[in-house]
Amino acid sequence: MANSRQPRFEYERLGLSKNKMADVQADMLLKIVSNFPSGISLAFAYGSGIFKQEGNTSSKNMVDFVFVLENARRWHEENLKIHRKHYSFLGSFGVNTVISLQDNYGAGMYYNTLVPMGGRVIKYGTISRNNFLLDLKDWQWLYIAGRLHKPVKILCQVTDNDMSLALKENLKGAFNAALLSLPEEFTEQQLFMSIAGLSFAGDFRMIIGENKNKVRSIVNSNIEHFRHLYQPILLPSRQLHFCSSSGKYQQSHDSSVIFSRMMSLPKNLQRKMLQSLGGGKIKQSCPEETFSEVSKDGEKCSKLVKNGLQSIVGRSSVTQSIKGIATAGGHRTLLYSSQKMTKMLKAMFV
Repeated sequence: MANSRQPRFEYERLGLSKNKMADVQADMLLKIVSNFPSGISLAFAYGSGIFKQEGNTSSKNMVDFVFVLENARRWHEENLKIHRKHYSFLGSFGVNTVISLQDNYGAGMYYNTLVPMGGRVIKYGTISRNNFLLDLKDWQWLYIAGRLHKPVKILCQVTDNDMSLALKENLKGAFNAALLSLPEEFTEQQLFMSIAGLSFAGDFRMIIGENKNKVRSIVNSNIEHFRHLYQPILLPSRQLHFCSSSGKYQQSHDSSVIFSRMMSLPKNLQRKMLQSLGGGKIKQSCPEETFSEVSKDGEKCSKLVKNGLQSIVGRSSVTQSIKGIATAGGHRTLLYSSQKMTKMLKAMFV
């Protein structure tokens, strides 16, 4: 049943109210979320069940949700009472085990998967508000932050100033990291592919179980959504020039511009970049001096960003996936993995 204490879940954040087919989808999403306990600060839906992807046109794809929780313990305690069957065997150990796994292992997420609800099959992940802010601001795991580099359907009005600011900072971080990885001249598609690919750098799932063309598929099928998401950053940017004759963007590779972008990157990415250079605590304590030197070499800078991303994503993707086996349980893990492999094989032969 719908819970009257839920935050306002509304159409205006979906940007879909003038489209009848989209309104049907919005109704479905909102009804599903209303079945969960109160205490959700932010909810959004994402993935191929919501956004089209090339080579994946099924209308029955699993719908993915993320819930940011103000009080995760209280929420899971209530959810275990209402939806015990959503949880694997771990639910039998009680809320303390669920919270410990959510907060202390992987990327701060706890997922329940292959859950039938509202006529669809869904997967929903939960994360505490504090860990949500940590990942968006610092890219501690670049997991939920990476998901939010790409279009999502936000299902409630964001009234929390810290969360609203973190969402904007996360997009700016993605924009700067992508530009540092791109040449002086690039297309719109290259920009969005660079952004969408940040959180896949070093992800072992791109080797086993995922469509190798996933990034291209996401961008090509949702170019308008990417434009809408990044327009507030692109339009006021003084360091980018769009050349209408070539249809390409041009950016300066002047060392001062590169340095400014490097200093604007999320803190954990900066740390990982410095670590990849070696030098230990000396470089960690003097990032300005180190980045000033690196900024003189655009190619070295691009490689440094890539190394930093791979360091973050490589670890978080493995640890979160291992945790996912436990939170899903053996049977659901096998089903979920087989579905992923089927999608990958279909994409290979499209």
